[in-house]
Amino acid sequence: MIKAISSLRKSLVLPLHLHIRMLQTFAKYNAQAATALRDERKKPVYQNGDDEYVDLDWDNLGFGLTPADYMYVMKCSKDGAFTEGELSPYGNIQLSPSAGVLNYGQAIYEGTKAYRKENGKLLLFRPDHNAIRMKLGAERMLMPSPSVDQFVNAVKQTALANKRWVPPSGKGTLYIRPLLMGSGPILGLGPAPEYTFIIYASPVGNYFKEGMAALNLYVEEEYVRAAPGGAGGVKSITNYAPVLKALSRAKSLGFSDVLYLDSVKKKYLEEASSCNVFVVKGRTISTPATNGTILEGITRKSIMEIASDQGYQVVEKAVHVDEVMDADEVFCTGTAVVVAPVGSITYQDKRVEYKTGDESVCQKLRSILVSIQTGLTEDNKGWVTNIN
Repeated sequence: MIKAISSLRKSLVLPLHLHIRMLQTFAKYNAQAATALRDERKKPVYQNGDDEYVDLDWDNLGFGLTPADYMYVMKCSKDGAFTEGELSPYGNIQLSPSAGVLNYGQAIYEGTKAYRKENGKLLLFRPDHNAIRMKLGAERMLMPSPSVDQFVNAVKQTALANKRWVPPSGKGTLYIRPLLMGSGPILGLGPAPEYTFIIYASPVGNYFKEGMAALNLYVEEEYVRAAPGGAGGVKSITNYAPVLKALSRAKSLGFSDVLYLDSVKKKYLEEASSCNVFVVKGRTISTPATNGTILEGITRKSIMEIASDQGYQVVEKAVHVDEVMDADEVFCTGTAVVVAPVGSITYQDKRVEYKTGDESVCQKLRSILVSIQTGLTEDNKGWVTNIN
């Protein structure tokens, strides 16, 4: 019996050693495979020259989220220094339930676009101004922010990595969303101990469902968007959720968007839910002055300069709602909306219609801007950045 057991033990020793060796070999190759997979994921998709475009219906792009392949992530610790960021596959992120962004809304974002020229090359439009605006917003929200160079470089990397998602020339753009948020956990009211800078992208078409058709706006008198001394001039996430109720109500009544009035007298125009507003009367173009309650739009700034170049008198001032109702034209500007004509505005049950069409001031200014953005016109202002 003892001999039988001893013999059995000897027969089991060799398979056990082989099993251990097999496990060691498997672990080795599994680690190599994991490393190879990480390296493969780090490779920007634009290196694959055989697949220039993703399979999308480019003629019917709306303004919905269609995530591109890669996002950019960069962290910042308590000392305010951002680590080197990197591209990673688009996907969910992990946050503590007590993260500053969830508890106190400590987050700001930007919006910019990548444009494809007719020769296939990519362009960015004034990304340094997005970087500067984020820095100013971060200061207001007591957050550290990437440097201008870090910001622009990250946007370039994101655009290039997702090159196959940039629509063909004339079919749309790649909307790029930089987001800075307090990702570190905190309970008491105060700045988060850690911050995360993320950029993701999505191909888009027209922002409004009307496409290039004129918008119908409703002047909101009950709700206000911002108040003096607040953060209305900052692209904070806390500025956008509060407009949803008024916007939803207006859309249920058949309007495209809402025009907000000042919070004090409720007689002066501020802006729409997601864009700035311009009022045309003769050769004068007026727009509400940025006094801390209105976002300083980059498209707004560009259109003001283009209009001045075209001989219009551009005025930043307090625009009374009565001036709007007596205007020749009204149009909206923004990264998402570009330059959108307004066909009508309804205020206190009075509806006024405005001039639109190919001969309108709005269309002339839009054509000049888009031609610069897409490389159809020579950029004499240094607004366009070539990225490949």
